Amino acid sequence: MASRTGIDEETGDHKGSMWKLDQKLDQPMDEEAMKLKSMSRNKEISTLMLMQLAFQSLGVVYGDLGTSPLYVFYNTFPHGIAETEDVIGVLSLIIYSLTLVPLIKYVFIVSRANDNGQGGTFALYSLLCRHAKIKNFPNYDRTDEELTTYSHSSFHEQSFAGKTKRWLERRAFRKNALLVLVLVGSCMVIGDGILTPAISVLSAVDGINIDHPKLSEDAVLIIAIALIVGLFSIQHYGTDKVGWLFSPIVFLWFLLIGGIGIHNICVYDSSIYKAFSPVYIYRYFKRGGRDSWASLGGVMLSLTGTEALFADLSHFPVPAIQIAFTVIVFPCLLLAYAGQAAYLMKNSDHVVSAFYYSVPGSLYWPVYVVATAAAIIASQATICATFSLIKQAVALGCFPRVKVVHTSKEFLNRIYIPDVNWILMILCVTVTAGFKDQNQIGNASGAAVVLVMLVTTFLMILIMLLVWRCHWMIVLIFTALSLAVELTYFSALILKVNQGGWVPLVIAAAFFIIMYVWNYGTMKRYEFEMHSKVSVAWILRLGPSLGLVRVPGVGLVYSELASGVPHIFSHLITNLPALHSVVVFVCVKYLPVYTVPEGERFLVKRIGTKNFHIFRCVVRYGYTDLHKKDDDFESKLFDNLFMFVRLESLMDGCSDIDEHGLYEQETESRDENGNESHFNVNPNISSADSILLVDSPLHTNNTVMSSSQTSKQSEVDEIEFLKSCRVAGVVHLMGNTAVKARSGSKFYKKIAIDYIYEFLRKMCRDNSVIFHVPHESLLNVGQVCYV
Repeated sequence: MASRTGIDEETGDHKGSMWKLDQKLDQPMDEEAMKLKSMSRNKEISTLMLMQLAFQSLGVVYGDLGTSPLYVFYNTFPHGIAETEDVIGVLSLIIYSLTLVPLIKYVFIVSRANDNGQGGTFALYSLLCRHAKIKNFPNYDRTDEELTTYSHSSFHEQSFAGKTKRWLERRAFRKNALLVLVLVGSCMVIGDGILTPAISVLSAVDGINIDHPKLSEDAVLIIAIALIVGLFSIQHYGTDKVGWLFSPIVFLWFLLIGGIGIHNICVYDSSIYKAFSPVYIYRYFKRGGRDSWASLGGVMLSLTGTEALFADLSHFPVPAIQIAFTVIVFPCLLLAYAGQAAYLMKNSDHVVSAFYYSVPGSLYWPVYVVATAAAIIASQATICATFSLIKQAVALGCFPRVKVVHTSKEFLNRIYIPDVNWILMILCVTVTAGFKDQNQIGNASGAAVVLVMLVTTFLMILIMLLVWRCHWMIVLIFTALSLAVELTYFSALILKVNQGGWVPLVIAAAFFIIMYVWNYGTMKRYEFEMHSKVSVAWILRLGPSLGLVRVPGVGLVYSELASGVPHIFSHLITNLPALHSVVVFVCVKYLPVYTVPEGERFLVKRIGTKNFHIFRCVVRYGYTDLHKKDDDFESKLFDNLFMFVRLESLMDGCSDIDEHGLYEQETESRDENGNESHFNVNPNISSADSILLVDSPLHTNNTVMSSSQTSKQSEVDEIEFLKSCRVAGVVHLMGNTAVKARSGSKFYKKIAIDYIYEFLRKMCRDNSVIFHVPHESLLNVGQVCYV
């Protein structure tokens, strides 16, 4: 029987090369998937291991939340305490805020909305992107949904989730509004990464005035700035060498503040527990009016670090996070705040540095040292969360490409971004030196935290509807409780915009412009490449020589297109007299998944018949994947190319065995839109394994055996040809696309594209650097895109 080969009328690709491995043949590829599954957050963990992870999470996750007692009461009563009962009212607000927001909302609800263990705003967004088409990802292909890490579900058309999905997808404005919401939340997290080191370190160092009252404020400020500069300066070393100290120090810190709280309650006012009655909240607002309402900005600081809790979720399983908070963090924080309140009931004039005043004299210096160390660790947690968020934003096309460095050989999620690190340091030092007052820095930090919480609430509403399929009543209760608390705090912080609350707004506005303009320019550039691409059929009509002299060597043509031929290639073959014997179109793309297993990363296919020697290779990454291990990217690409040729030969060898089965494979290899499909090459499969799976039927037919021998010989010849071309030389061809606004564009578009985007494009890293392309093998092809 004749094999079904030929040129596809729609895509121009060679049909005989569009094979997709059968599920049985794909079984050996599942080693990576099984490895991921064994590492899943849902796996059963021994009790001892869970306790160990819960202990370790203290130093990574809860440092910021744990150091809040250093500055909450002072920021709540910056002008002193008018009546002692106000202290009970504020303590009651703190108790119920800690219960509703960190405990119930984040630890037991939001933490469950992780994307395979990844937390943060972009993780929620990527989770939504897999359940609804709310973002136009470049190079999207239906085969991407077949990844083992691409978890998503389908909806019934008439279900509430299905209606919500259609409502989101119907209007481009709604998709764009959701993207803007995510970017705003992300920018606020970055702002928190700037403000947390400022207020934590300054508040900790400021306590030295208790033992050395003659020390000037400028001296305290210099010490704080020196610690901040030192903190950012050692980021490139990572936390591996000193990370083992973080958890014991923070654990000791919680024991100290809890123990001091018990001491103060027993010594000063044991009746402070009446703050558990919400009646005192009502009395506090009734008595103080507008001033009491404005003081909520200080109470809000008791929740700082809550969003970092979710952003740093990737380091530990959710049960460990929950155990650490409920067993250690929550009780110790309640005791610490209650102890300070009891002390202030008898010493209301000590509200400035209330924490250090409440420490027994013999414990002052040990507590001061531990507090300073805990403040530095808390700052480290928010800085790491910022790095992680920036990395996710880069992968999702919402931030310029920056250098990302691994700081740990064991944990890939521990990264360092030099450019971002120094920007954060400059802004943090500027804020600290500019305000010199932790009260105004506290107002700024509170504004950033509450805005991030509001964004998380709105995203969680969609998660509960589209992902969890919760009943609308449950969603309504969650929304009402969350917004009641967060909008209350937000309304209070509006009153303090002119008292430092404007800082996170300015920082967020600057980063938002960068992220939105970069995303807009990137999408416009991709649209230009899509519209200017050349049909594969046009290339194939030129014949195997493409109308040129094919010289020995391999040309790797990089493009953002997963189908068709990029414009730069047609520009080359119309202006150059010669072309490499082997051409590979390389497309590198990021998907809305946390990682792409190594065995599923490369998709290889053939374009045209074998004598064309033209291939396409699509390389897929998740938003946490890094190119750290891709120093040998070129070698991996060729290994997958050789594997493709071997497996394709096996497919050709069995093409005469079962024509019907072959036809089904061909049919399945195309999606419902008629788009070209991919051949999924797993480097974990050896050729021997592949032969074993298809060898048995070959012995039943001599004709088929002869066909198999012919295919085997063809395979060997082609692989040898590819190897010889590789030895002759590999040239990397990359497009250098400049994006310009059209002459008739509005002025703000010209500013965004011609100045901001162009500046960011020149400042960001080139693809050649990311893929470690040697300069002597690089050929840049320039083109201008008008949008």
